[in-house]
Order: sequence, then C-alpha cells, then structure tokens
Amino acid sequence: MTPHGRQALERCLHSPRILVGGIILILIIIASLGAPIFAPHDPQEQDLINTLLPPFWQAGGDPSYPLGTDGLGRCILSRLLYGGRVALYVAALSSLGAMLLGTFLALLAGYFRGPVDWLISRIVEIWMAFPPVILTLLLLLALGAGVNKVVLAIVLIDWTRFCRVIRSDVMVVAHKDYVAAARLVGFSHVRTLLREVLPAVAPLVLTMLSLEAGIAVVVEAIMSFVGLSVEPDVPAWGVMLADARSTMNQAPFGVVVPVLAIFLTILSFNLLGDGLRRALDPRLVTSRGRA
Repeated sequence: MTPHGRQALERCLHSPRILVGGIILILIIIASLGAPIFAPHDPQEQDLINTLLPPFWQAGGDPSYPLGTDGLGRCILSRLLYGGRVALYVAALSSLGAMLLGTFLALLAGYFRGPVDWLISRIVEIWMAFPPVILTLLLLLALGAGVNKVVLAIVLIDWTRFCRVIRSDVMVVAHKDYVAAARLVGFSHVRTLLREVLPAVAPLVLTMLSLEAGIAVVVEAIMSFVGLSVEPDVPAWGVMLADARSTMNQAPFGVVVPVLAIFLTILSFNLLGDGLRRALDPRLVTSRGRA
C-alpha cells in the first residue's frame, strides 16, 4: 500500500462517523443476511391465538416472540430481520446503478463540456422537472410491481442527482494543472478521466452513493407500503408498517420497530458517507491541516 493510501486508511479508522456508521451498518447486514439463523420463527407463520403480543419485557409478553406479534400473530422480530434483506438489496443495487449511470454522464459533461455538456444538462433538467415520487409511481405502474422494478425505477430517476452534483466537481477538476499536464504528456481522454479526474471526485461519489442508499431504503419502504414493491407474502419494512397501521393504537410496537430499523439504516449510510468524504477528500484534509 502506498503512503497516501496508508494515511487515508488511518484517517478512516480514526473517524468517529465512519466507525459508528460502519458498525451500525455491519450489524444490520449481519442480522439481515443471518435471518434464517437469528429469526425465532418463520416470518409468515401465523399464531392466531397470540396476536398483538407486546415485547417480552412488558406485561403479557412471550419470550418466544421477543418483539411481540402483529395482528395475524406473526413474529415481529422475524419479519424485521427478513425485511432487512429487501431493504439492503434495493439500497445496494439501485444506488450502485444510479451511481454508475450518473457518474459516467457527469464525467462526459464536465470534462468535454461544449455540446456534450449542453445535451446532458438539458436531459437532466427535463428529467428533474418531474416530481420524483409521482414519476416513481408512474414508472412502477408502467413496469409492474416487483422489487427489481423498484430498483430500476430508482436508477432511472436518481441518476440525475449524481450527474448534476458530480458534473460541477468534474468541471473544477478538469481545469487543474495536473489534468492539463496529463494531456500534454500524451494521456488519452479515457486515461485522463480514469487516472486523474475520477480519483479526484471519488470522495464525492462515495458520499452521494451512501446518501442514495439511504434514499433507496425510504423509497422501497414507501413502495412496499402502497403494495408496489414486494409480493404480499414477502416480509418488508413497508409491508410491516402497512399491516400495523390498523392496530397501532393497541400495539404501537408494530409501527415503532420498522420505523426504527429504517431510521438506523439511513443514519448508518449518512454517517458512513459523510465520514468517508471527510477522510478521503484531499481538499477537506488540507483545510483541516491548515486550520
């Protein structure tokens, strides 16, 4: 590892944001991927005798249902763990897809400028003129319901966020002396973009990627809530909220648990992204060093 790489790694390991966000996210990933091991019950198993049970530490709780049951007697903890799989799946694929498409177009627009920048910028402006939630619903109505359709809809909508923000950073980097020097020594446009421009904007890309992953978790929960994401027999956090809304007065824990899971997941992505940008962005590192 190069000295610069070691310094960046040390800054990451000493960043409270990265440590806290990373630990929370790792725990969520382990719990979700290990759902078949950690879940005490089948997430769809119904126990109509034990409906709306409170958590085990409250009066009337059952230790075999640690977080209680919903209106159909299904284990809330089991559904929570399996629902995390859906949230992480959508967050990973949709944020990665939006990042790849948006960053690619941002590199082209910010580096070449001229007609290329004009065309891409006009497409972004037209696409962003549509309200995101309404456009997502329209796309899902056209594509059909399903988790993969939600992923595709998020990619088709949110690539503009990456493109617009990263394009501005690329335009600044493209005017740096070291980029001009790379062109003078004979670097091709592709090599200059990959070797000089892309590493400079990578911290911003990582920040946007983390923020987009959090947004994707919220979008998936909304789409699950309205029945446009997973099938009714697939546990998801949005489905849990939809099922618990009619009984939230008798059993508020059925709403609190998935909301808390969504909150912690988004918090982990935001902390991780902000910490990575602070640790990896040379401009922020230099400004703190001078301060």
